[in-house]
Parts: sequence; C-alpha cells; structure tokens
Amino acid sequence: MNKPGIIVITGPTATGKTALGVHLAKKIDGEVVSADSMQVYKYMDIGTAKPAVDEMYDIPHHMIDIVPPWEDYSVARYVEDTTKCVDDIICRGKIPVLVGGTGLYIDSLLAGRSFTARGDETQRKMLEIEYDRIGGENMLTKLREIDPYSAAKLHANDKKRIVRAFEAFESEGKTISQHDAETKNLPVKYNAIKFALTFSDRADLYLKIERRVDDMISKGLVDEVCSLLEMGVTRSNTSMQAIGYKEISDIIINDPTRTTLNNAVEKIKMESRRYAKRQLTWLRRDKDVKWLIQEGVPDINKGVQMIMELLHETK
Repeated sequence: MNKPGIIVITGPTATGKTALGVHLAKKIDGEVVSADSMQVYKYMDIGTAKPAVDEMYDIPHHMIDIVPPWEDYSVARYVEDTTKCVDDIICRGKIPVLVGGTGLYIDSLLAGRSFTARGDETQRKMLEIEYDRIGGENMLTKLREIDPYSAAKLHANDKKRIVRAFEAFESEGKTISQHDAETKNLPVKYNAIKFALTFSDRADLYLKIERRVDDMISKGLVDEVCSLLEMGVTRSNTSMQAIGYKEISDIIINDPTRTTLNNAVEKIKMESRRYAKRQLTWLRRDKDVKWLIQEGVPDINKGVQMIMELLHETK
C-alpha cells in the first residue's frame, strides 16, 4: 500500500474519532495529530475530551497541551505548528493520522494555507482606539476605500475583523482580499485521505452527545472550570469560549449556589447538538470525504477494517 501523506479521521463531536484514530495509527505505524481547536490548551482535559494516557496505547500524540489557557491560539498558529509536526512525522517514515472535528483547522492545514501577517501590539491597539473613537460605521467606510470586498462581508459591529483588515493592509501593503485570492489557487500541500464518522440515525448521535456531557459533569467539569478561573483565565479568553466552559463559567461567576447548574447542563447539550449539525454541514460540502456510517454503538474494529479496505482501493 502506498502511504498517503496524511490520513484524516474527522466527524461531529462524540462519534468515536479519538478511539478510531489511535487504533488506526497502531495498525499502520502512524502517530496521532490532534485537529481540535481546544485540545491545544493545557489544564482543559475534561471538557475537551482529551484522550487519557491509557487511551493512547503508547501511540505518540501531538498538538495537545501546547499553550496555556490564557493565551489566544489561532488557526494561523495551528497551521504553522502542525505543519512542522506533520513534516517531522513523515520524515521519520511514519503516517500522520489527523484526528479531530475542527474543520477549519483541518482544511487550512491540508491546503497549506498562509495567513496575513500580524502587526505589532501597538499598531493593533491604535486601530482599536480609532474604531472606538469614530465608530464602526465610519471605520467600515474607511475600509471600503482600500478593501471593498472585505468590507462588504463585514458588519460595522465586527470590531475584531475590521481592525484585522486594517492591520493586514498596514503590515503587508496588500488587502486580505488580495492575499486570499493569491493563495486560493496554490496547490494543496498534503495528499490526504479523509474519513468522517457519523451515525445513520441522528438520534443516536444526539444520545451520544448527551451522555458525553453527563460524563463530563460527573468527572468534574465544574471543578476544572473553577481551577481555570482561579488561574486568571477570563471569559474573554478564547479557551473559555469553548462549549461547556462558557456555560459553566457563567454559573460559577453569576450563581455561586449553583441552583441553575441543571439548566446549564441542558444548555451545553443543546449547544453541542447545534455544533454537531454545523460540523456535518461543513463536511458534506467536501466531496473528497469518505463517510463511515455507524449503527448505534461505534464498532472500532469494523471502522479500522473499513478504512484499511478503502486505503487498499486507493493505493
């Protein structure tokens, strides 16, 4: 079998990606690379469903626990860091098995997508001050003069992206629209075979999600969020925007007696179901994805067998 550059195991939350990925990696002499935007953060184990040591089966895992939770981490940094990681795995004769459900991170990595340069902190602060001084509508009007395509996609209240558009132009001398147009036609960086897990019955997926949330609560998600807040992580940090952490942190801060914890748990389940639907919508746009449809309880051995057969067919 010819070795592909990367094998991707993706799909909506709670479909068994982690278990399938590690068993596949063991079968094909591979190493697991996380494609989860929240597993990069340290001290966030329960709510991100990180694999425990005994679930790794001695297979090396990468892109987990690499930054503190008070540090904002972006798709641009993920692509930069993971590219180095993946290239090293390939150079050592192993197969990278990319496992996770953050579609933007996966697609950006495989495409070798480059991102516009960041300006310095002073430059960004000055742009933010100007936005606050003249208002979003006026700032957007100014953006239309240099980058009408980006401006047309933005709302006046979207301070972060408007500031980013000006920052990119001032740093590189070219607009985000120009940068995107130039990089869109570049060939993909990695030859990848993509597999996506889901259930034939949507009710089975939702049941798995709800059971996972209950399991996270029983394992101590509330205490984990308490510890993060005590470390100085705030609700404005990117890490605390993750489903589960956001809802629990609201309870801890606004409801010390935690009388509304059950409501928060139900909200986590609802937001998780919505997230799973968005993940499915994202994946269904990709005609290269090979779907592994599961019936009820995931069968890891069957999943590995199906992937091995599909890999053999594509050699």
